[in-house]
Amino acid sequence: MTNQDNGRQDGGTRQSAIEGYDGARLSGAVRKPADAIDEAPLIALAGGLAVGALLAALLPRTESEKRVLRPVGDKITGAAKAAAGAAKEAGSSRLEELGLTPEKGREALRSIFEGASEAAKTSAQAALSAARERE
Repeated sequence: MTNQDNGRQDGGTRQSAIEGYDGARLSGAVRKPADAIDEAPLIALAGGLAVGALLAALLPRTESEKRVLRPVGDKITGAAKAAAGAAKEAGSSRLEELGLTPEKGREALRSIFEGASEAAKTSAQAALSAARERE
C-alpha cells in the first residue's frame, strides 16, 4: 500500500465514522420528542394546537375561507352579543331588586366622601388644638 491508498482508506474510515455519529445523533433527536409525547401527551397536544394557531394567525385568509367562514363568524358574534346583553339585563335587574341603583350608589359615595371630609377636619382641628396647648 502506498501513502495515497492509505489516505483514501483513512478518508473512508473517517467518513464512515462521521456518518455513524450523525446517524446516532439523528436517531436520538427523533427519539427524544417521541419519548416526550409518550410521557406527556396533553402537553404535546397543547403545543401542537398553539403552533397551529400561530401559523393560522400568521397566514393570510383566502377568499374562499372568508366566504365560507363569514356566516359562522356572524352567528358567533350575534350569539355573543345576545349573551352579553342578557347578562347585563339580568345583573341590572338583580341590582335593582336589591335596591342598588346608580342614584343610590352616587348618594352612598357622596355620604362616604362627606364623612371622610368631616373626619379629616375633626382630626386636623384636634391636632391643631393639641399643638396650641403644648405651646
